[in-house]
Amino acid sequence: MFDPVEKLKEFIRHKSISTDSSQREGMAGAQQFVADLLGSLGFAVDVVKTDLHPIIFARRGGDKSWPHVVIYGHYDVQPADPLNLWKTPAFEPTIVGNRIYGRGAADNKGPLLTNIAAVAQVLEANPNLPLRITFLVEGEEEMGSPSFPKFLERYADKLREADFVYLSDTALPNPDQVVLTCGLRGLALFDVQVTGAKGDLHSGLHGGVLRNPIQALAEILATLHTPDGRVNVPGFYDDVLDVHPWEREELKKLGTDEKAYAEFLGIDAFYTTPGFSPFESARFQPTLEFNGIGGGYQGEGTKTVIPSKAFAKLSCRLVPNQQPDKIKQLVRDTIRARTPQGIKLEFVDQHKGEPYVVVPPGRSNTPKDQSPVLARAFRATEAAVTEVWGRPPLYLREGGSVPIISQIKQVTGLDSVMLGLFLPEDNLHAPNEGFSLDVMKKGTETTRRMLLALAKG
Repeated sequence: MFDPVEKLKEFIRHKSISTDSSQREGMAGAQQFVADLLGSLGFAVDVVKTDLHPIIFARRGGDKSWPHVVIYGHYDVQPADPLNLWKTPAFEPTIVGNRIYGRGAADNKGPLLTNIAAVAQVLEANPNLPLRITFLVEGEEEMGSPSFPKFLERYADKLREADFVYLSDTALPNPDQVVLTCGLRGLALFDVQVTGAKGDLHSGLHGGVLRNPIQALAEILATLHTPDGRVNVPGFYDDVLDVHPWEREELKKLGTDEKAYAEFLGIDAFYTTPGFSPFESARFQPTLEFNGIGGGYQGEGTKTVIPSKAFAKLSCRLVPNQQPDKIKQLVRDTIRARTPQGIKLEFVDQHKGEPYVVVPPGRSNTPKDQSPVLARAFRATEAAVTEVWGRPPLYLREGGSVPIISQIKQVTGLDSVMLGLFLPEDNLHAPNEGFSLDVMKKGTETTRRMLLALAKG
């Protein structure tokens, strides 16, 4: 059996930044690392080429009557910038206390390796385990998984042979409380560009003659929310799925502390949808956010110009029943209607993802035709969490997005069991990303027990 921590160090050292074309070597190294590790465990490994980064499809076969789980993860990471804010080198893993630091430690190399280690332990002790296992590990999650739809078309029949998907790319609220995520928000992203004059103009010679594109853009964006925090786009909330009472009750068990949350965020006041607490807003409500804005002179000192162009990057986090294409169209139509005369408008489409929800067994809205193996997997995971962590998990929707989960559901019908393993302090997508080695150890034992229970039926 390999040392999971040493393997994680090796994994982190690969600079697998999928969005950076200069890091092809790091991407190839991380992909080879995962493929070789799974191959050493006896899996039949297929490295599936795509237009960008390969997808690893590794299988442990067996009798078709055995349960079949697909374990998902991704080997790509976010860029490490700004590097000057890292306390330790971003791609040189460093252990401080019970934490390991490095880009990708928590998203998703640590959690993925946790699940690989659990499988390795199970199979070492039980080489004839009556359980089929497939690993599905992609290299484009951090860029919206553009190659995944084609892969799904090609491998849909093989994936339909499985019973459910298992993954750890979701969050824990604290080190003592496990959450089994049962909902993820979707995504709709695009850029808006506005143009005034054909080129930048001297503000002394031409100021007061035409509308400044930065001013026009600021005015447009300011109309997209009401003062009380709602998205001010007609039809935006029409398809939002109602929150079931058991979901609110489950969230109350978390023992949320708004003051502590505000201190963690470093803010003085919350700005949420009316009628929803900040914790409910982040899980149950959609958003419209401005992720970037620019235009005009950005250098040192001053340059008195009226810029020709300005831009903003917009994203919407969507809840179940909302459709990304419909929401994009609603927001774009609203922006067009509110664009002042004399300003030309252009949209640049970015990636999207469908929202996802799965209902655990025994709830008021549990589907009557829910897969019995999926129900068993939920119960086995709940039992394992309770034994290892000392308290049962909570079933909560999460504010983040894993778009491929909804894609898998749409194409294959497979639902997912999502065991959260990263913490708020793990700094995902930020400098000084880290991962708790205690969580890694407990997560490995949890997944090990779940797999054994699933195999025993």
